[in-house]
Amino acid sequence: MGLSASVEIPFTKDELALYRKLTIFTKNEIRVVYRKFQSLGTEEEPVTKDSQLSRETLYKLKELNVNPFKDRIVTVFSSKKDETLSFEDFLDMMSVFNEKASKELKAEYAFRMYDFDDDGFIGSEDIKEIINRLTGKEKLQETDIELLIENIFDESDVDDDSKISYPEFENIVVDCPEMITRFRFRL
Repeated sequence: MGLSASVEIPFTKDELALYRKLTIFTKNEIRVVYRKFQSLGTEEEPVTKDSQLSRETLYKLKELNVNPFKDRIVTVFSSKKDETLSFEDFLDMMSVFNEKASKELKAEYAFRMYDFDDDGFIGSEDIKEIINRLTGKEKLQETDIELLIENIFDESDVDDDSKISYPEFENIVVDCPEMITRFRFRL
């Protein structure tokens, strides 16, 4: 179901002003994001600005469909415990993944996505999960994973507590900025 440019955008001037203030988007870009949000609906179940989109619906978005961290992306951006996304959540996600978003903002959300157990640190189990997701079907041997985790801690774990804090993660991003440049969706 294609959306024409004449589709009315159901936001008040105040809502648009607030969205502009809270994101990096212009009014026109907010409209483009809304159309993308709305495009996830069907004729039987149209999507409106008040819709809450399920994981399965969100996974139809091509940028999420192939992403090995799609479940974490939905979890991190969902403002509800049921892990659905409202338009505001979707707008936040699109803003963070936009190429114009700051490296610092991208780093904050990347850290949250990589912190699988939500303990405020990236530990060895989190790193193992990251490695397994990135390697996909090409699973590494357990000894190779352990060596990789050890090397990551040697390079990143400044306080030697066997976990990476957010400030330590920020240092990784400074040393390896291409890691964050991959956090992007196009409008």
